[in-house]
Amino acid sequence: MKKQLAGFIIALIIFVFVFPVYAEAPIKVVETNVNKVLDVLRDPKFKAALAKETKTQKLRVIYKGMFNEMEFSRRTLGRNWNQFTPAQRKEFVDLFEQVLEKTYLDKILSYTNEKIEFYKEIMHSDKQAEVQTKVVTSSQEIPIFYRMILADGNWRVYDVVVENVSLVQNYRTQFNDILAKNNPEHLLEILRKRVKEQ
Repeated sequence: MKKQLAGFIIALIIFVFVFPVYAEAPIKVVETNVNKVLDVLRDPKFKAALAKETKTQKLRVIYKGMFNEMEFSRRTLGRNWNQFTPAQRKEFVDLFEQVLEKTYLDKILSYTNEKIEFYKEIMHSDKQAEVQTKVVTSSQEIPIFYRMILADGNWRVYDVVVENVSLVQNYRTQFNDILAKNNPEHLLEILRKRVKEQ
């Protein structure tokens, strides 16, 4: 049960943002768009098994607007970003997005009416902020912090921290281990295979 809940929580953070054309306060952006995701998950029209694909498509649209994909990818690769050619960077961003989407799409569908609280916004600069939230269940509270960056007039996520575990840092560790012994093409091939098998 705890593992399933953790899967849902991580999945939820991957599907929360459809951004407005103007820069609202970061905490308002998070709250508004988390609620849009929850509306899709709670909609009785999508409860039937046959409606799963329709629900998935709606969540995919939200997913596409969620991250600053370039920033997220660059931070995930860290210093290894400079080893990638522009073409390799573009492919990495695309493949990594597909891996994340598939990994968490099914988990988000396991939502069972947990409560989300939005309680703090910390402005680190004019263009960087952290929004602190928590998922409240009958037995526990799980903190989720959204690290956001303002670009092109929109606040977008570049990292999420769940119970003190950063998504960027987690993937960076995995990719660093691969790239310590292999070139960028090897990592891209791993991601290509993963996407093909999905």
